[in-house]
Amino acid sequence: MTPPHARTWGRRGCMPAVRVRSRGSGRVSTVGMACYKRGERSRLFYAVREYTGRKDQPKGFGRRDFRDPIVGARIQMGGPIVLVWDSVRLHLTKPLREFIDANAEWLTVVQLPSHAPDLNPTEGVCSLVKRDIGNLAAAGLREVTRAVKHRLKKLRCRPDVIDGCLAGTGLAPGYVTPQAWA
Repeated sequence: MTPPHARTWGRRGCMPAVRVRSRGSGRVSTVGMACYKRGERSRLFYAVREYTGRKDQPKGFGRRDFRDPIVGARIQMGGPIVLVWDSVRLHLTKPLREFIDANAEWLTVVQLPSHAPDLNPTEGVCSLVKRDIGNLAAAGLREVTRAVKHRLKKLRCRPDVIDGCLAGTGLAPGYVTPQAWA
Protein backbone atom coordinates (compact mmCIF):
# COMPACT_ATOMS: atom_id res chain seq x y z
CA MET A 1 0.00 0.00 0.00
CA THR A 2 1.95 2.99 -1.23
CA PRO A 3 0.35 6.02 0.41
CA PRO A 4 -0.58 8.99 -1.74
CA HIS A 5 0.93 12.42 -1.17
CA ALA A 6 -1.34 14.53 0.99
CA ARG A 7 -1.41 18.20 1.90
CA THR A 8 0.43 19.49 4.92
CA TRP A 9 1.13 22.78 6.67
CA GLY A 10 4.34 24.78 6.55
CA ARG A 11 5.64 28.32 6.82
CA ARG A 12 4.64 30.60 4.00
CA GLY A 13 7.26 30.53 1.26
CA CYS A 14 9.07 27.50 2.72
CA MET A 15 8.65 23.96 1.41
CA PRO A 16 7.93 21.64 4.36
CA ALA A 17 10.56 18.89 4.62
CA VAL A 18 10.26 15.69 6.61
CA ARG A 19 13.39 13.61 7.19
CA VAL A 20 12.91 9.84 7.10
CA ARG A 21 15.53 7.43 8.47
CA SER A 22 14.24 4.21 6.90
CA ARG A 23 15.87 2.37 3.99
CA GLY A 24 12.53 2.24 2.21
CA SER A 25 12.56 -1.48 1.47
CA GLY A 26 9.63 -3.78 2.06
CA ARG A 27 5.90 -3.55 1.62
CA VAL A 28 2.62 -3.90 3.46
CA SER A 29 -0.14 -5.96 1.82
CA THR A 30 -3.75 -6.34 2.90
CA VAL A 31 -6.58 -8.71 2.09
CA GLY A 32 -10.09 -8.44 3.42
CA MET A 33 -13.81 -8.80 3.11
CA ALA A 34 -16.66 -6.46 3.90
CA CYS A 35 -19.69 -8.62 4.66
CA TYR A 36 -23.28 -7.43 4.56
CA LYS A 37 -26.37 -9.25 5.73
CA ARG A 38 -29.88 -7.85 5.80
CA GLY A 39 -30.92 -6.81 9.29
CA GLU A 40 -27.41 -7.02 10.77
CA ARG A 41 -24.49 -4.63 11.03
CA SER A 42 -21.79 -4.75 8.37
CA ARG A 43 -18.56 -6.51 9.21
CA LEU A 44 -14.98 -6.05 8.04
CA PHE A 45 -12.58 -9.01 8.01
CA TYR A 46 -8.95 -8.33 7.09
CA ALA A 47 -5.38 -9.58 7.29
CA VAL A 48 -2.21 -7.52 6.97
CA ARG A 49 1.11 -8.95 5.81
CA GLU A 50 4.46 -7.24 6.06
CA TYR A 51 7.24 -8.18 3.63
CA THR A 52 10.76 -7.18 4.58
CA GLY A 53 12.68 -9.06 1.87
CA ARG A 54 13.76 -12.15 3.80
CA LYS A 55 14.14 -15.37 1.82
CA ASP A 56 11.75 -17.44 3.96
CA GLN A 57 9.04 -14.79 3.90
CA PRO A 58 6.21 -14.81 1.33
CA LYS A 59 5.88 -11.61 -0.71
CA GLY A 60 2.11 -11.54 -0.73
CA PHE A 61 -0.96 -13.59 -0.05
CA GLY A 62 -1.50 -17.13 -1.32
CA ARG A 63 -4.61 -19.13 -2.09
CA ARG A 64 -4.99 -20.27 1.53
CA ASP A 65 -4.93 -16.64 2.67
CA PHE A 66 -7.99 -16.00 0.47
CA ARG A 67 -9.79 -19.27 1.19
CA ASP A 68 -9.66 -19.16 5.01
CA PRO A 69 -11.38 -15.75 5.44
CA ILE A 70 -14.17 -16.85 3.09
CA VAL A 71 -14.83 -19.93 5.22
CA GLY A 72 -14.58 -17.85 8.42
CA ALA A 73 -17.04 -15.28 7.06
CA ARG A 74 -19.51 -18.03 6.21
CA ILE A 75 -19.30 -19.40 9.75
CA GLN A 76 -19.75 -15.98 11.38
CA MET A 77 -22.43 -14.72 8.98
CA GLY A 78 -24.31 -18.02 9.01
CA GLY A 79 -25.44 -18.23 5.42
CA PRO A 80 -24.54 -18.34 1.77
CA ILE A 81 -21.97 -15.89 0.43
CA VAL A 82 -21.96 -13.86 -2.77
CA LEU A 83 -18.32 -13.01 -3.34
CA VAL A 84 -17.51 -10.08 -5.62
CA TRP A 85 -13.93 -10.24 -6.87
CA ASP A 86 -11.83 -8.09 -9.11
CA SER A 87 -9.64 -9.61 -11.82
CA VAL A 88 -6.46 -10.13 -9.83
CA ARG A 89 -4.50 -13.06 -11.24
CA LEU A 90 -4.47 -14.92 -7.92
CA HIS A 91 -8.30 -14.91 -7.85
CA LEU A 92 -8.32 -16.79 -11.17
CA THR A 93 -5.89 -19.60 -10.24
CA LYS A 94 -6.82 -23.26 -10.54
CA PRO A 95 -6.74 -24.07 -6.77
CA LEU A 96 -9.15 -21.23 -5.99
CA ARG A 97 -11.43 -22.24 -8.88
CA GLU A 98 -11.48 -25.80 -7.50
CA PHE A 99 -12.37 -24.44 -4.04
CA ILE A 100 -15.20 -22.38 -5.52
CA ASP A 101 -16.55 -25.34 -7.50
CA ALA A 102 -16.36 -27.64 -4.46
CA ASN A 103 -18.40 -25.17 -2.37
CA ALA A 104 -20.91 -24.05 -4.99
CA GLU A 105 -23.88 -24.80 -2.68
CA TRP A 106 -23.02 -21.82 -0.42
CA LEU A 107 -20.51 -19.77 -2.43
CA THR A 108 -21.37 -17.71 -5.50
CA VAL A 109 -18.59 -15.73 -7.17
CA VAL A 110 -19.22 -12.67 -9.33
CA GLN A 111 -16.14 -11.63 -11.31
CA LEU A 112 -15.76 -7.88 -11.88
CA PRO A 113 -14.40 -6.66 -15.19
CA SER A 114 -10.81 -5.54 -15.17
CA HIS A 115 -10.16 -1.88 -14.41
CA ALA A 116 -13.51 -1.24 -12.73
CA PRO A 117 -12.64 0.44 -9.42
CA ASP A 118 -16.04 2.15 -9.26
CA LEU A 119 -17.71 -1.28 -8.86
CA ASN A 120 -15.33 -2.57 -6.19
CA PRO A 121 -16.02 -1.79 -2.49
CA THR A 122 -12.36 -2.66 -1.80
CA GLU A 123 -11.30 0.58 -3.42
CA GLY A 124 -13.40 2.58 -0.98
CA VAL A 125 -11.91 0.88 2.07
CA CYS A 126 -8.36 1.17 0.69
CA SER A 127 -8.81 4.84 -0.13
CA LEU A 128 -9.96 5.54 3.44
CA VAL A 129 -6.90 3.79 4.85
CA LYS A 130 -4.50 5.50 2.43
CA ARG A 131 -6.02 8.91 3.05
CA ASP A 132 -5.28 8.69 6.75
CA ILE A 133 -1.67 7.58 6.31
CA GLY A 134 -0.91 9.93 3.40
CA ASN A 135 1.52 12.15 5.32
CA LEU A 136 2.90 9.48 7.62
CA ALA A 137 6.66 9.94 7.98
CA ALA A 138 7.39 6.45 9.24
CA ALA A 139 10.78 5.55 10.68
CA GLY A 140 10.37 1.98 9.46
CA LEU A 141 8.08 -0.60 7.93
CA ARG A 142 6.72 -1.67 11.32
CA GLU A 143 5.33 1.81 11.86
CA VAL A 144 3.54 1.72 8.49
CA THR A 145 2.11 -1.71 9.32
CA ARG A 146 0.96 -0.47 12.72
CA ALA A 147 -0.75 2.56 11.14
CA VAL A 148 -2.57 0.40 8.55
CA LYS A 149 -3.76 -2.07 11.20
CA HIS A 150 -4.90 0.78 13.46
CA ARG A 151 -6.96 2.38 10.67
CA LEU A 152 -8.53 -0.93 9.64
CA LYS A 153 -9.40 -1.63 13.28
CA LYS A 154 -11.11 1.76 13.52
CA LEU A 155 -13.05 1.03 10.30
CA ARG A 156 -14.15 -2.33 11.71
CA CYS A 157 -15.98 -0.47 14.48
CA ARG A 158 -17.79 1.80 11.98
CA PRO A 159 -20.34 -0.31 10.06
CA ASP A 160 -21.90 2.89 8.64
CA VAL A 161 -18.60 3.69 6.88
CA ILE A 162 -18.38 0.15 5.49
CA ASP A 163 -21.98 0.53 4.25
CA GLY A 164 -20.90 3.75 2.51
CA CYS A 165 -18.14 1.88 0.65
CA LEU A 166 -20.74 -0.53 -0.73
CA ALA A 167 -23.21 2.26 -1.48
CA GLY A 168 -20.47 4.01 -3.46
CA THR A 169 -20.54 1.08 -5.89
CA GLY A 170 -24.22 1.68 -6.64
CA LEU A 171 -25.43 -1.19 -4.49
CA ALA A 172 -27.16 -0.90 -1.14
CA PRO A 173 -26.44 -3.25 1.79
CA GLY A 174 -30.09 -4.31 2.02
CA TYR A 175 -30.06 -5.78 -1.50
CA VAL A 176 -27.07 -8.13 -1.12
CA THR A 177 -27.04 -10.96 1.41
CA PRO A 178 -24.04 -11.09 2.25
CA GLN A 179 -21.60 -9.25 -0.02
CA ALA A 180 -17.85 -9.79 0.22
CA TRP A 181 -14.71 -8.46 -1.40
CA ALA A 182 -11.13 -9.59 -1.49
